[in-house]
Amino acid sequence: MKTMLTKEFKAYFTSPIGYVFLTFYLFIFGFYFSGINILNQSGDYSIIFQNLQILLILTIPLVTMRLLSEERKNRTDQLLLTAPIHVWEMVLGKYLSATLLLLLTLGLTLIHPIILMFLGDVPWPMVMSTYVGYFLLGATLISISLFISAHTENQIIAAIGSIGIFLVLLLIDNLSAFIPAQRVSSFIFVLIVIAIITLYIYLSIKDIYISLIIGFGLAIITSFTYKLNGSIFDGLCTKVLQWFSLFTRYNNFSSGLFDIGSIVYYLSFIFIFLFLTNQSIEKRRWN
Repeated sequence: MKTMLTKEFKAYFTSPIGYVFLTFYLFIFGFYFSGINILNQSGDYSIIFQNLQILLILTIPLVTMRLLSEERKNRTDQLLLTAPIHVWEMVLGKYLSATLLLLLTLGLTLIHPIILMFLGDVPWPMVMSTYVGYFLLGATLISISLFISAHTENQIIAAIGSIGIFLVLLLIDNLSAFIPAQRVSSFIFVLIVIAIITLYIYLSIKDIYISLIIGFGLAIITSFTYKLNGSIFDGLCTKVLQWFSLFTRYNNFSSGLFDIGSIVYYLSFIFIFLFLTNQSIEKRRWN
């Protein structure tokens, strides 16, 4: 894993990607810092991060799109899959290289609150909680984008797909307001989700019978649950969509709160998508 991490991290700086990422971030952070904190004489550094969440949506896919899709395109993934290393070491090494680049970038922006110390008091607990939340949000988006990169040979498709999903996650609170709260609507929503899960299982294992058995089993369990206690489905669609609201979870950190629940939430999200990425590559390995 260490070798993979070192190789991928160095690759960012043997190509323009790493330099462009660093320069772009530092320029935008500096621009907002000058306008909000210096010119307006504001000590609230967290406002910058609240305005720059969109940066993660636009830049993370550019950093991760090549990590796995390029390996598939150049067929170098066959060498990695037959090498005496575990797949999870490859996945984790590539993931950590991208998160390390993000961490390095955020570390360089610490110069801004240090400058603020010479102009007045800096609420360091709020500043640090904002950095932690922003990093966790970015690390979670990296895991999702890495998962998408593992399913295509085209880097552009990987980047566009990641940006599209990130935008949906950003707007998910607004979208949930238009979702019907009736239990029947929630029941249908769950059946649709089961159908999607069944399709994904089939695409993963290519066994129609096992996929249908799992799908029908989940549908039967859902139907019995609906018959026995339909109140569970009241507002279920909205609750499920709100659970995927990654950006809303960040608000607690920007308020100066080290929310343990949100930290566990982000780490769980990261683990799930790294696991799914690992399983996706393992499937190709055995095929």
